[in-house]
Amino acid sequence: MTVTQKRLLLFDIDGTLIHSGGAGVHALKSAFTERFGVTDDLHDIEIAGVTDSGIVVSILNKHKIPATNENVSAFLDSYLHFLSLELPRRVGKLLPGVLELLEKLKSRPHLVLALLTGNVSRGAQLKLEHYGVWHFFEFGAFADDHHDRNRLGTVARARAREKHGRQFSTSQIDVIGDTPRDIACGKAFGARTIAVATGTWSRDQLAKYQPDFLIDDLSDVEGVINTLGW
Repeated sequence: MTVTQKRLLLFDIDGTLIHSGGAGVHALKSAFTERFGVTDDLHDIEIAGVTDSGIVVSILNKHKIPATNENVSAFLDSYLHFLSLELPRRVGKLLPGVLELLEKLKSRPHLVLALLTGNVSRGAQLKLEHYGVWHFFEFGAFADDHHDRNRLGTVARARAREKHGRQFSTSQIDVIGDTPRDIACGKAFGARTIAVATGTWSRDQLAKYQPDFLIDDLSDVEGVINTLGW
């Protein structure tokens, strides 16, 4: 009897699983105004694929506000408050195929579903609970763990070991995301990288970063599962 090897699937959130209808950006703007009395449309702040803490530091630096731990924490606290208000107001959605894919993957005992995201953990939970898919994921690596996205893979791997009592080799780990930062994050610790062109980056743009697999979207659930050997 052959035993199917366990695999660890690490999913990004925004642009990969959901579109929040701009809830995150609006919450950042409101939080910045409330905490620091400054209005900024954030048009020149890089957001896609960046950790929440990294985004906050960029905004503070732009306005010459000291990026102290206290200021970053205050900003993020306020952001989470506004995010909880914005999510129901915005017309967001689960991306094509996501619910069916997660249901199918969750039923396979050799697969471990987790998150690898630039969101802080509470923000990730707010977003995914709002769209009804938080319960599919056992654990995650978040912006709370490190502001550098490329350090989060080792965090996720360590959590998987704690939960499952075994070390996942990098050949048994997939990172699924929609930005070059997701691809770089997976490559940083030797995981297999799967880019999905459902975010702000086109298929052609993502191809330049040489992910192991490049998929238009997750709508062909059986095709995705067969292609990736899940």
